[in-house]
Amino acid sequence: MKENYQLIMDSVIGDIKKSGKKPALLLQCCCAPCSSAVLERLKDSFELKLYYYNPNIYPAAEYEKRLSQFDKLLACSDIAGGAEMIPSVYEPDKFDEAVKGLENEKEGGARCEKCFILRLFETARKAKEIGADYFCTTLTVSPHKNAELLNRIGLQAQEKYGVKFLVSDFKKKEGYKRSTELSSELGLYRQNHCGCKYSIWADKKQED
Repeated sequence: MKENYQLIMDSVIGDIKKSGKKPALLLQCCCAPCSSAVLERLKDSFELKLYYYNPNIYPAAEYEKRLSQFDKLLACSDIAGGAEMIPSVYEPDKFDEAVKGLENEKEGGARCEKCFILRLFETARKAKEIGADYFCTTLTVSPHKNAELLNRIGLQAQEKYGVKFLVSDFKKKEGYKRSTELSSELGLYRQNHCGCKYSIWADKKQED
């Protein structure tokens, strides 16, 4: 039987609200559009710190273009609620190393799993470094991402680094739909691919 990660998250947040305290949460953000609905959902329960760690995005110009959209998002206090960005570095070489030998895998397969591991483990490491109470990812808001796999990896990173992982399935309760609505309202650039160069090349091959 599959876990209902949305219900688990709601239970955790319910307990946090009862405590009357706002723990710090480091949120790995894949892009501003997906982050919008997630921030809106979490801002009242956590002190949010955003971590744009995405070494998979290609090329560097695309990475910077997506990063620039957070200025628009964070300027909207009704959505972001005072969230702040934590500096991150662009490390495409680490992504290439992590997925070596899996370049021709289909989207959603073993290559993506290695990519998720790289990004979530780094987020957990960073969360420990800055003293955050929790870490989480916006990736589960996408209908194209495997929430069960992402949560399993997040819990593994929790065991390694000792920082609580907030399980999620942000696509539930029309989370993805809400992200598209907010992106339209704010005029956010929404990309049509995950950003990985191998997925881009695969799409081009299919077109050919």
